[in-house]
Amino acid sequence: MSNTPHELSEEFPAQAEQLKALRASNAHFAKLTDEYHEVNRAVHRAETDVEPTTDEHMADMRKQRLHLKDQIAAALSAA
Repeated sequence: MSNTPHELSEEFPAQAEQLKALRASNAHFAKLTDEYHEVNRAVHRAETDVEPTTDEHMADMRKQRLHLKDQIAAALSAA
C-alpha cells in the first residue's frame, strides 16, 4: 500500500476517534470526507505523474482539497 500524503488521519491526528464517530453518525460529514479522500488521491496521482495534469488543474484540485479540509475542520470544532 502506497503512502498518500495529506490523509485526514495525518491532518487531524488528535481527532481520529472523532473523525470516525462523525463519519458514522453524520451523512453530510461522511460525504465531505469521501470527497476529500477522492480529491486528495487525485492530487497525489497528479503529483507523482501517475495521471499527469496541467498546473492550472493541479492548483484547482489543491484549492478544492483545502476547502474540503476547512469544512471538515469546522465540523470537528463544532462537534
